[in-house]
Amino acid sequence: MPYITKQENKDFELYYEDFGSGQPIILIHGWPLSGKSWELQVPVLLDLGYRVISYDRKGFGKSAPSSDGYDYDSLTADLHELITQLELKNVILFGFSMGGGEVVRYLTNYGSENVDKVALISSIIPLVKQKDDNPDGVAEEELYGILNSLKTDRVTFLETFHKNFYNYGLLSQKVSQAQLNYDWSIASCASPIATIKCAESWANTDFRPELANVNVKTLIVHGDNDQIVPIETSGQQAAKGIADNDFVTVEGAPHGLNVTHAEQLNQILTKFLTNN
Repeated sequence: MPYITKQENKDFELYYEDFGSGQPIILIHGWPLSGKSWELQVPVLLDLGYRVISYDRKGFGKSAPSSDGYDYDSLTADLHELITQLELKNVILFGFSMGGGEVVRYLTNYGSENVDKVALISSIIPLVKQKDDNPDGVAEEELYGILNSLKTDRVTFLETFHKNFYNYGLLSQKVSQAQLNYDWSIASCASPIATIKCAESWANTDFRPELANVNVKTLIVHGDNDQIVPIETSGQQAAKGIADNDFVTVEGAPHGLNVTHAEQLNQILTKFLTNN
């Protein structure tokens, strides 16, 4: 199995999967899942002729955890290590949910010289938390409740979370119970430390000052029924702050639209990649 390692840090092991050839697309997964969450997109991107690389964020999937290093600077340094060791050029970055933060912070910390274009899908960008100047954000007490649940009964919280991920309920069952079980198995096996500390990062990081650093062609895709990251505090704001963007709203879609609306999302991604 392929891992990115560091000679100076024996505990660093970043698992990745690398398929195809051509221009590289790096897929950055959301919280609290792994690179497996992209499985309905990978075949489409390969058929388009791209080299498709997905990886597991530190502490998730098959990547080794650590006791710290879950702030966005550190997570983006991990992404840069992947790009550097694989000697990738002219990369395309796709960030889902929390992964949108690594996309924006990468452009902030490392510039766009080696980045062709980016996509923010159900992304947290630019700010999750409700503030006086971000009234549509998630209330601080709700975010505190999430963190408290993770610390006291993580596996039970994750079961409910994934139902909300897909807006799953008695009157709406857009995914199967098997899909919910699959997600829970991935999320529950993640490092508890990584799960909590990453939640602190996506809940508290304000990317609004960094939107100006997104100076490449950008696709923004968000569901207008996202109950995890409301479109008003994310996609709509990102579209106003990023200069060169295509903003696509997926009607009725929940946060996990990569599964519930996979065919529609794949068509959107295909159009973005093939239109010059």
